[in-house]
Amino acid sequence: MYMALKHIHMLCALLSMLGFLMRSTWAFQGSALLQKKPVKILPHIIDTVFLLSAIGLTFAINQYPFVNGWVTAKLLGLIAYIVLGTLTLKRARNNQQRAIYFGLAILVYIYIVFVAKSHNVLFFL
Repeated sequence: MYMALKHIHMLCALLSMLGFLMRSTWAFQGSALLQKKPVKILPHIIDTVFLLSAIGLTFAINQYPFVNGWVTAKLLGLIAYIVLGTLTLKRARNNQQRAIYFGLAILVYIYIVFVAKSHNVLFFL
């Protein structure tokens, strides 16, 4: 069960990022594609499966937020990533702001991935 959850989780992480990259590109271009129904719904489906697999994994490996530092870092990183993604796609007033939020979101995503792989909040030290 653990391996299935892990692979689902990793696949959803990849799909979520690819979707964010695609939607961000469209936001930079001012594309009407962002308003299409599948583009608005699919990220929520992917992210729901992503979150459910994360919850399943926490129980499978007995590592929990606010108990284990690396899981807490991933959760806080996820919150930051969601906020920055929302700012990138919906709240940025211009492409300069959008670029800043986008870059920060990518950095947070990379941080989350490295924390997940190393199980170390300070993997870079």
